[in-house]
Amino acid sequence: QRLQETFQSRFPSYPVIRIDSDSTQQRAALTQMIDTIQQGNPSILLGTQLIAKGHHFPNITLVIILDADGGLFSADFRGQEQMAQLVTQVAGRAGRAERAGEVLLQTKHATHETLQALSNESYAQFSQRQLDQRKLASLPPFAHLALLRFDAPDPASATHFAETAAQLSVQLSKDPRLAVDLIGPMPAPMEKRAGRFRVQLQLKSERRGRLQDHLNYLVANLDQVKLPPRLRWSVDVDPQDMI
Repeated sequence: QRLQETFQSRFPSYPVIRIDSDSTQQRAALTQMIDTIQQGNPSILLGTQLIAKGHHFPNITLVIILDADGGLFSADFRGQEQMAQLVTQVAGRAGRAERAGEVLLQTKHATHETLQALSNESYAQFSQRQLDQRKLASLPPFAHLALLRFDAPDPASATHFAETAAQLSVQLSKDPRLAVDLIGPMPAPMEKRAGRFRVQLQLKSERRGRLQDHLNYLVANLDQVKLPPRLRWSVDVDPQDMI
């Protein structure tokens, strides 16, 4: 919304069309916006990932990705991969017809390896770089993860129960058949959400069966522990996000 106000003040002669989850709650609104864009009159299209997927705007020749650095330093190991996918999708909006397209990235880290790879290499080459790095770090697909999440209105309750889970996990790992790598407990990257404090514990193993056996014993033991008031916890195997 603030970007929309900024663009509108800088370019008062052109309409600024904002497409995001707030502005398109009504289906008719999105249809009307797309119709306006397809008319081909000069305009500025501003939006989130919604505009990167499934739309064909043949008259767009310039795409600008603002603040492209978020994925470079994400707490999620998939951050750079997800950023590359988004950049590729958004870049594909430019130059889809007769006229050539141009893509600009706003960044404070122009020399970063990932941005250089996206600019100068194919996506296949970029993907291979990511796979090589994950293999060195023993991350998926070369290892298997499970994320235990704990949240409560009181941060001390969530932290204490997560520490209990970590102690149980350490005890289980003394058995070579159940040994896994343990990271945490630690505050979640989004430490507080909806008034609840969030803590997480990450378990990792190169053997899926060993991780599953470890979790079976760990969950059974945790079920015997009395929960603090209003605490919730869950187990996410192969988590799709680490937030």
